Amino acid sequence: MPSANVIDGKAIADGLLARVGREVTYLKATQSLVPGLAVVLVGKDPASQVYVKAKAKRATDAGLKVMDCALPETASEAEVMQLVGRLNDDASVHGILVQLPLPRHIRSDRILHLIKPGKDVDGFHPTNAGLLSQGQRDLGFVPCTPLGCLMLLKSCVSSLTGKRAVVVGRSNIVGKPMAQLLLNVDCTVTTVHSKTLDLAAECRRADILIAAIGKAEFVKAAWIKPGAIVIDVGINRQQGADGQTRLVGDIAFVEAKQVAGWITPVPGGVGPMTIACLLANTVTAACRANDVECSDWLGGQDTVTQIMPAFARVP
Repeated sequence: MPSANVIDGKAIADGLLARVGREVTYLKATQSLVPGLAVVLVGKDPASQVYVKAKAKRATDAGLKVMDCALPETASEAEVMQLVGRLNDDASVHGILVQLPLPRHIRSDRILHLIKPGKDVDGFHPTNAGLLSQGQRDLGFVPCTPLGCLMLLKSCVSSLTGKRAVVVGRSNIVGKPMAQLLLNVDCTVTTVHSKTLDLAAECRRADILIAAIGKAEFVKAAWIKPGAIVIDVGINRQQGADGQTRLVGDIAFVEAKQVAGWITPVPGGVGPMTIACLLANTVTAACRANDVECSDWLGGQDTVTQIMPAFARVP
């Protein structure tokens, strides 16, 4: 039986990061502008520390200025709000990332809603969510994981118009914005969740299936339409028969790749794209704040190619 094409998210993310690096080089050379990303981490959650370190390294490698804003686990909600307020007022900070989850005594929504929409490079502020729902992506910021998923989809097919897409999960971070993005590119979209009747049958109708439900290997091969594009957003730790812990997605990858036309692996699929899109959003934020033309990261020529072609050839 033929096997699906495995979508190399790391390679696609590396290509996007190279474009980000060229844009940063251009902004430094012509505008004396260095895009700045502030990363707020409260406490010492091990997974969060790993994620923050990876994001900071990628950002630094691309030429961005990274501000490490760490607070202790005991920091109060008021202290976190004061920090975000200072970052809002700092002109050298173009993007603010608050690493989730926050400690239980801090209300995440209150912190995220405090970030200025123009610095909300995670795309979680209600203003940015509203702009996306109205099809005005170019005026706001799209959450990084859905944006990365859309880029992965565009790497598989030339047009998404008319495709039937099913999104498994309805979170504000992935499921809902993913559905909006797909609607905006003319897909026919269904969102399914834990209360959906005959969830498997709904999934089998999909030309594009995106799983973001947070349950290890939940979606089986029998749920997948032959030849479908399958994007696995899930990251779950699972203990194998040998006692070793491994990362798996929400899709039963080994069996699913015998049915799908394209499929993302875990790890190495959506994850690298999330970080790359975060940096792309930060560069866009810097451009908007300084009235510089922004790149179209999803397609077409970027600003660097249009205005200063020599930089586009920088490796």
